[in-house]
Amino acid sequence: MAPTPSGDTRTRVHVISDVHGNARDLARAGDGADALICLGDLVLFLDYADHSRGIFPDLFGVENADRLVELRTARRFAEARELGARLWAGVDGDRAELIEGAVRRQYAEMFAAFPTPTYATYGNVDMPPLWSEYAGPGTTVLDGERVEIGGRVFGFVGGGLRTPMRTPYEIGDEEYAAKIEAVGEVDVLCTHIPPEVPELVYDTVARRFERGSRALLDAIRRTRPRYALFGHVHQPLVRRMRIGATECVNVGHFASTGKPWALEW
Repeated sequence: MAPTPSGDTRTRVHVISDVHGNARDLARAGDGADALICLGDLVLFLDYADHSRGIFPDLFGVENADRLVELRTARRFAEARELGARLWAGVDGDRAELIEGAVRRQYAEMFAAFPTPTYATYGNVDMPPLWSEYAGPGTTVLDGERVEIGGRVFGFVGGGLRTPMRTPYEIGDEEYAAKIEAVGEVDVLCTHIPPEVPELVYDTVARRFERGSRALLDAIRRTRPRYALFGHVHQPLVRRMRIGATECVNVGHFASTGKPWALEW
């Protein structure tokens, strides 16, 4: 906590989400802050802005990445899965082992870049079982849990809800709602996905509605946290809006901006 000109102490927290392989900027994300909060999606499977980056093009080439993005953007998910199945059929080695190896290499770099202290939760493309192996003493991983930072209580809920994309950490609505319930009343509610509000879940570039959480929306209305912070939607129609007493903020697509969102009190 830094002293103000009047002698009071203030707390500054930087919040990021959707890192997707941006280790260079991650190493500086906590500069000038008392703590860093990361709302998940460290893994880069496929960069929709640059199809040459990520696990998928490393394995199958840029042309196949172009085709996969085209199919997913058109919401032709069955064809996208068929394409993936054909490509994997031609690969020597176990699919799960190849993906896990690539994710481990990314995690080693990402977690090494986290400053101390960092408070983090999972995104929908993350692999939670691996996090304990890479999170150092300065990184606290929370999911359905609370922590106090600078006198305020922060609650964390990670992961996403089930979608046709079938990303690694998608869970059922009831399980997600139970984690929201476990967090209870907090000053700042931190999640990977947004509440289910059309303006907050619509991606203007992908031209689709991502999945938000109704349970999260209900909790915001019921418990009235000061802030609800989230990511997941990379190019939202609206980045910030009030729901009752709560300021809801999409903290930004860190992979492309490299800039954290700051909260100070």
